[in-house]
Amino acid sequence: MTAPAEPCSEDLSRLAALHGVATSYSPSPDRTVEASATAVTLTLAALGVDAGTPEAVRTALAARERELEQRLLPPTVVGWGTATPAAFAALPTGTRLAIRTEQGETRSSAEQLPPGVHEVTATAPDGRTARAHLIVAPPRLPTPAGRSYGLLVQLYSLLSHHSWGMGDLGDLGELAAWAGRTLGAGFLQVNPLHAAVPGPPTDPSPYRPSSRRFPDPVHLRIEDVPEFAHVTDHDRVRSLLRRAERLRASVLEQGALIDRDAVWELKREALELVREVPLGPGRRAAYCDFLAEQGPALEDHATWCALAEVHGSDWHRWPAALRDPRSPETARARGELMDRVDFHCRLAWLTDTQLTASQRTAREAGMPLGIVHDLAVGVHPGGADAWAQQEHFAAGMSIGAPPDAFNARGQDWGLPPWRPDRLAESGYAPFRALLKALFRYAGALRIDHVMGLFRLWWVPHGHPPTEGTYVRYDAEAMLAVLVLEASRAGAMVIGEDLGTVEPGVREALRERGVYGTSVLWFERDWEGDRRPLPPDSWRADCLATATTHDLPPTAARLTGEHVDLRDRLGLLTRPLAEERAEAAADTAEWLDLLSRLGMLQGSGGGADASSEEAEIQAVHRYLLHTPARLIGVWLPDTVGDRRPQNLPGTWDQYPNWRLPIADAKGRPVTLEDLAASRRLHALIETLKAPDSPPGV
Repeated sequence: MTAPAEPCSEDLSRLAALHGVATSYSPSPDRTVEASATAVTLTLAALGVDAGTPEAVRTALAARERELEQRLLPPTVVGWGTATPAAFAALPTGTRLAIRTEQGETRSSAEQLPPGVHEVTATAPDGRTARAHLIVAPPRLPTPAGRSYGLLVQLYSLLSHHSWGMGDLGDLGELAAWAGRTLGAGFLQVNPLHAAVPGPPTDPSPYRPSSRRFPDPVHLRIEDVPEFAHVTDHDRVRSLLRRAERLRASVLEQGALIDRDAVWELKREALELVREVPLGPGRRAAYCDFLAEQGPALEDHATWCALAEVHGSDWHRWPAALRDPRSPETARARGELMDRVDFHCRLAWLTDTQLTASQRTAREAGMPLGIVHDLAVGVHPGGADAWAQQEHFAAGMSIGAPPDAFNARGQDWGLPPWRPDRLAESGYAPFRALLKALFRYAGALRIDHVMGLFRLWWVPHGHPPTEGTYVRYDAEAMLAVLVLEASRAGAMVIGEDLGTVEPGVREALRERGVYGTSVLWFERDWEGDRRPLPPDSWRADCLATATTHDLPPTAARLTGEHVDLRDRLGLLTRPLAEERAEAAADTAEWLDLLSRLGMLQGSGGGADASSEEAEIQAVHRYLLHTPARLIGVWLPDTVGDRRPQNLPGTWDQYPNWRLPIADAKGRPVTLEDLAASRRLHALIETLKAPDSPPGV
């Protein structure tokens, strides 16, 4: 048991509010929880505010109030479309503006500014001046034309007969071409493909990356790198291919888990050989263009990778001088390791090239969106982004979630948060650069824990998650950057807004054209009789699915096998019989609704279709009868897979992020098997049924 939280003084509460730090939160409408003074004080310290003593609090409060009173403009101003930014309307009468647009023009008025990130100088009649970033974004993202369905897949889990032990970008292109041309799919949603922190052992979670801006070369299809065909050491190539075949067979035929480190070791050896092949003039020019486009950010990323080869993958344990990416010693080390820096730059380029090719393949196959990429909520504290962008991260803090009905201890995700003040001072430069990089090859972007654009739960290092507090971000500015970059790329945005969502968040996202995520099992009338929502009560602006990577596959939920799995792992907090009864009642309510709506009748698949298949088909037929404009099919559901890809709350007890897609009996299913699967085609046919709602 922890001691009761000591309350915040009135001055500390006022100071915290002025810096966007919450002193309480409401886990439910009828309950308020006070944050401890310790949590608030440590959070303010991470923002550069000394609140360690009553005198320090008073001094900081007076300074902050004086700063805000005298400030003409905030560091970043937001304008939507042609409307005058509210911050400009609040300026003293007679204030002069000088705006330098992103396009290089100089203007004295904010009227009819083009979309972009501009610089503004305001001069008040009393002589005060202020400089600020001005983000002008379209009022909202356009609604996609028509309605489409797509497949959701964890790429590593999708092996083909050409994979080197885990799914790769060649498999992604093959899946996109087949699903678009044969199935009529409109998109493929994949897990984050961000660069991982190298091992061994490598953290297999795609949601704790080293860098969110640059992709992981472990996803490369080596045979699709043009230079690989010209490697002259044929004996080593044959040896690599034989080892790759054995690694693939161990997963597909012998029941082995996906071994990311073994895959990377093979591919790294192959890529070292590839680098010895000179680039042709055209390829060299393309590489040089990529280096110029990515600039210092790529150099920092590649430098971290090179230093990690020498000093380990946690920069906090490097020699002190190398912990600073701008130190003379780091510059000297970069020069000494230039060959390795170039190697890692080359890997980023090759991976970017194959990602771009996958999106091009998807669009050529007729997909309106193509590949939907996933943006993780944060980065590993020891990785490349945390090293290169230290000034933008809050030291001594990680993000997570407060206690709730499902986790009384709260959650600490071990990811450092961005400092909202530093983001604003930079005009949200890191966020803009991140989005611009991902939209290079994304038809749409899924934002993991999209509520983080509004606020995040900060947990001080060394304290339990219960001893955290919320820190607010400028959601208007974050959304403006998101809408601006997505509109420039002609892409859409899907927010993962599951779980506890602060009032007003979904409304703000909807206003800007950002879609939400709706999962069937969670869609109930929570404010009424708590029964399953009828399909016409769902929202339209969402991606509707039956499950996700963090939830049981549909077959396991229908049979209750997900409860038995949690029981075997010791994760249940109540007696097994109670858990089974509750899960069975939940499922029965949904099946009863499906039956009453006539969706369990004539489910397709012919005489061979089992009752389980019929129920899974009915679940997806139900999704089709909601107004949701995007319907997502979890690819493992198409073959009756029972195993979740990730089981929250486990670490070593369960092989998270290491399972290949499997059939109902646990046998791995290849991409080639999927293309020939009767069960898959029967399920997809339900999405093309003639009794589908208009507009499908």
